[in-house]
Amino acid sequence: MSYYLDLFSPFTYESFLSSQKEISGFRLRQLKAARKIKPGDKLVCYMTKLSRWIAVLEVVSKCYQDDSPLFYESDDPFVVRFKVKPLALLPKEKAIPIKEAKVWNNLSFTKELPQHGSRWTGPLRSSLTKMVDSDGKFLEELIISQDKNGTVYPVDESEYRKYLTQPVRAEHGTVSVSVPEDEDKQTEQAFEDHEVRESIKIQALLCIIGEKMGFKIWLPKADRSLVMHEWKPESGNLIEHLPLSYDQVTIKTIEQIDVLWLKRRSIVRAFEVEHTTSIYSGILRMADLIALQPNMDIKLHIVSPIERREKVFSEIQRPVFSLLEKGALSNYCTYLSYDNLRDLADQKYLHRLSDTVLEDYEEVVE
Repeated sequence: MSYYLDLFSPFTYESFLSSQKEISGFRLRQLKAARKIKPGDKLVCYMTKLSRWIAVLEVVSKCYQDDSPLFYESDDPFVVRFKVKPLALLPKEKAIPIKEAKVWNNLSFTKELPQHGSRWTGPLRSSLTKMVDSDGKFLEELIISQDKNGTVYPVDESEYRKYLTQPVRAEHGTVSVSVPEDEDKQTEQAFEDHEVRESIKIQALLCIIGEKMGFKIWLPKADRSLVMHEWKPESGNLIEHLPLSYDQVTIKTIEQIDVLWLKRRSIVRAFEVEHTTSIYSGILRMADLIALQPNMDIKLHIVSPIERREKVFSEIQRPVFSLLEKGALSNYCTYLSYDNLRDLADQKYLHRLSDTVLEDYEEVVE
């Protein structure tokens, strides 16, 4: 018997509560991982946004595919499924915060780390990640005990309701959307100077990583002098002209993206570093690119401080970005925190790694 992570958003958590509580579903991209799970294994459930442990589900079937509605009225994305039996399922007020001392100080991936930053989030980036047995057993016992006679951890209901993003119908299926609230402009201005400087360092770090992996690098012309104070490229690795044959509108859009990694005449990955509280301009540029060239196959990434993670996810799920011809932007654009990027840069043998290693550091909208 093994333990696996099962991530819930507040929306899917509420949907599961209102269901028969007999099925847990996952996206098609997780089929390979799902096939490793056997009846008798256990899913330890964690709610994003609130960062709380909420349930233990016992798997009672092999995985199977079913596109009938589960959490959505139609076009449900969670088509890879297991039949499950809840061993404990907590109401949100009794769900256990991961930063509660008795949890933080006992989990193998948190106990040696400070609570600020994002290094502890690594094992929580994707559902169906196999958990360390001691972590799984500890959480199972804790959640079951909490279910029987536990502590109440108050929830800000107005804040919680913001996380209950509602699905809308789109050409490529049903997707979740959110409508972010306006940010305080004075707060944005107060942080701007410091964060512009920090974003330049992150741009340079993306260039360093890409160069070590064997890619050519593109930077917007306006950013080059600042970035090159932090990064000294080898001759020929910073390209002067994009070797692309798109129309001029597309080319101008691509030229403004913060960092591009290229292999021969193809863009492999594109990065936007978001350093303002609005978290909007880079996402808009990514959406423009997908709208202009829906058949373009590029990995897209938004990079920002961990404190802005939820803001990034909220913006990516705006209705305007969820109804693109190619499908929701959240299906193509992932999130990288500054901390995770620094951890990647510290890899000893970076020059031997494929760019697919980013999958171990990126996070997706669930």
